[in-house]
Amino acid sequence: MSGFYDLSLDARLSLVKKLCSLTEEEADTLRKTVCLPHSDRMIENAVGTIELPLGIATNFTVNGRDVLVPMAIEEPSVVAAASHAAKLARPEGFEASSDEPIMIGQIQLLGAGRGAAKTILENRDSIIEIAHAKDSVLVKLGGGLKNIEVREIETERGTMTIVHLLVNVQDAMGANAVNTMCEEVAPFIENLVGGRSLLKIISNLAVYRKTRAGTVWKKEALGEDVIEGILDAYAFAKADPFRCATHNKGIMNGIDAVLIATGNDFRAAEAGAHAFAAIDGYKPLTKYRKNENGDLVGEIELPLVAGIVGGSTNSNPIAKISLKILNVRKAHELSEVAACVGLANNFAALRAMVKEGIQKGHMKLHAHNIALTAGATHDEAIKITDVMLSEGKISVARASELLEVMRR
Repeated sequence: MSGFYDLSLDARLSLVKKLCSLTEEEADTLRKTVCLPHSDRMIENAVGTIELPLGIATNFTVNGRDVLVPMAIEEPSVVAAASHAAKLARPEGFEASSDEPIMIGQIQLLGAGRGAAKTILENRDSIIEIAHAKDSVLVKLGGGLKNIEVREIETERGTMTIVHLLVNVQDAMGANAVNTMCEEVAPFIENLVGGRSLLKIISNLAVYRKTRAGTVWKKEALGEDVIEGILDAYAFAKADPFRCATHNKGIMNGIDAVLIATGNDFRAAEAGAHAFAAIDGYKPLTKYRKNENGDLVGEIELPLVAGIVGGSTNSNPIAKISLKILNVRKAHELSEVAACVGLANNFAALRAMVKEGIQKGHMKLHAHNIALTAGATHDEAIKITDVMLSEGKISVARASELLEVMRR
């Protein structure tokens, strides 16, 4: 496939169509780039885009402010669950806070001499000066390299010296700024300690950029049995990594959906969240307890990296619109809203499981999707869904049978 990258988007698509025997209709579907006519400049070898449903979660009050929350996700019930959880929490609302936007850049040193850590820290000011010479704009905005840490770790390949650059990235996710600083200062550090630098890259375990959120769900709204059930389910997740993985996945359902809608790197958020959960043995990212009134208190804390400038937040029109809907002015406000949504989705999943089972809310949308898979139109799918739900038989085979009868 030599030269594929140099072809135009249409030429690439034509070649893929020929090689993979795509129909003209299939090729046209890929050709419809909708709101991303410049997708071939966002990634390499682009031939089109793929869409996700964009929903709006309602009822959220975050730090005293009403917020409509765009969520991009294909999974049924997630948006509805977040909205309902926020409605139940509305008397108290969500309170959220976050740390400074400090990201960690790592420089891996091999063969550094003894006393390397002391030497590096003694030259902290010089290292900061070199780093700032490459990004004066960030420094003028109040960001930049704020501190340096040095660690020595033992590996199967021997002792390694790891330098951490702690960089305030302001309202960006920060990968480009941090990586550039790491590469810029690495030669100077090499000369200081006589070692060789290898990896020079940001860490997605952003322990200095954590976000916290919490709310109270009144016992009158939930019932004591539900509260006790949620506490039992939380205890299960604390004690069992198999359950905890799904517990935390439910949290990331909401967080990822907000990050995708706003053009952020949800994969970085996933990596950081799960790494943070595993620091002292894999644990839930949320906590639940009863207060003195018997109400349910829910809390979440995790490293959450989100930006409102740079990357696809600037190049994707839908991301820009989503940020306008959210009405956030700073990156930490976006992180705080996302954390609230993650907590809401986790609560909603636990509540559904202890009340009626997780599938009840899913099944109507799931049945509709099954009907569409069987070849039904939207109007036909509505009727087929009603029949399958009433029968309690939801499958592509049953949907196909009903569709055949309907059309006959």
